[in-house]
Amino acid sequence: MRKHRWLVSTLALLVLLALLGVGAWRLMGWAQAYAFGYPLVITDVTREASAAGTAPENQIVRARRFPGADFRGVVKPNVDTLYSTAFIDMALGPWVFEMSPNDQRYELMPFMDAWTNVFAVPGTRLNGTAGGRYLLTPPNWRGQVPEGMTPIAAPTRIVWLIGRTQTNGEADFERVHRLQDALRLTRLAGGAPAEPSASLDGAWAPRPRPSPIQQMQGMDAHAFFERLARLMPDNPPAPADELMLGRLRRLGIQAGQPVALNALDAWLAERARGLVHWQLARRLLQTRQAGGWSMPPGNLGRYGADYATRMGVAVVGLGANLPEDAVYPGALADSQGRPLDGRYRYRLRFAARAMPPVHAFWSITAYGIDDFLLPHPSGRHAIGNREPLHASADGSIELLIQAQAPEGPQRANWLPVLADRPFQLTARLYWPQAEVLDGRWKMPPLERVEP
Repeated sequence: MRKHRWLVSTLALLVLLALLGVGAWRLMGWAQAYAFGYPLVITDVTREASAAGTAPENQIVRARRFPGADFRGVVKPNVDTLYSTAFIDMALGPWVFEMSPNDQRYELMPFMDAWTNVFAVPGTRLNGTAGGRYLLTPPNWRGQVPEGMTPIAAPTRIVWLIGRTQTNGEADFERVHRLQDALRLTRLAGGAPAEPSASLDGAWAPRPRPSPIQQMQGMDAHAFFERLARLMPDNPPAPADELMLGRLRRLGIQAGQPVALNALDAWLAERARGLVHWQLARRLLQTRQAGGWSMPPGNLGRYGADYATRMGVAVVGLGANLPEDAVYPGALADSQGRPLDGRYRYRLRFAARAMPPVHAFWSITAYGIDDFLLPHPSGRHAIGNREPLHASADGSIELLIQAQAPEGPQRANWLPVLADRPFQLTARLYWPQAEVLDGRWKMPPLERVEP
């Protein structure tokens, strides 16, 4: 009898361990699937939000002013450039994109696929001041490219143009508006004409809540994976994703097929989402380098099978540029590892011969921990080398990050934050030189000024 009880308990334990093993395996499988699919789903959510709150697809939307602190369309909006954007439906293509010659301002016009990879970047870095005419073609298109046009092959049905034109403050708006107006997006001759391009004559309009990020947070696991499966036929994963697609099939997720989750998988998938976001937050905290700054990974915009980085960028900086076009050092803590807090004052000193090495320009922007601009009464959100910064006698420039405006000439070097809340900083180095890309140049230490 005792032997029988021992055998039953042993078998029960083995079954429990097996179930736990299977559960752990499937939990990790759901976590990997979630990280893999997140960029595609949030791109589609953002596309829908744009159509509902800004303009229909296939129109260039020209933002005429900088975003304000109430803007929630994308995380970490910048106040260095005016955006010219368009969600483009390649099922209606090909599309002709035209840029006029421009020797007045740095511009870049990156095209991003549905998985957030940048696949083409017409603009100053690659084309100089000449402008150009481009034929944006759908996946598997076999037509003839008209003479005088440069072909750009889109890998997915959803394409997002996130164009940026250097804007030197509000006084520069009129000049930049003229450059924006010269951008054109039309159907190839023989098709229906594109709708007239839209303009936002005010600041970026705050979209109705919930924001795309909030929609992602409120989407349950079943809805998420249903959307992922529905999107994949028209937005095919890359050949390098075949291993991941096999894992998805074992979880019951296939392109174009309905997703049915049993109770256990539904529970595991929900837990997996939380696990992925927890790991992402932990990873961000561990990327701090000397001086308080962290450098973004070198594969931004071309992620390959690095799904963790691709998802992380989609969460904290959807629409990131290629490093050759812009590098974004970030800081959540000071040089001693203490979280940045508006109750304190901070100093960032660039030596005379150690300014950010860029071909275009650089800036530093303050954000709340929610990744949006701070509602400071001054209305000032960023500082950079396009402004008349005050230099010390030795040629160095010392930036002051604090809630209260400093007195005297140092006011020109002031980046405001709010005294009652924590914050973070994002530097933007546009068209960085080689020493930024290979790590020879680093941001100077972010020092907290003690009373």
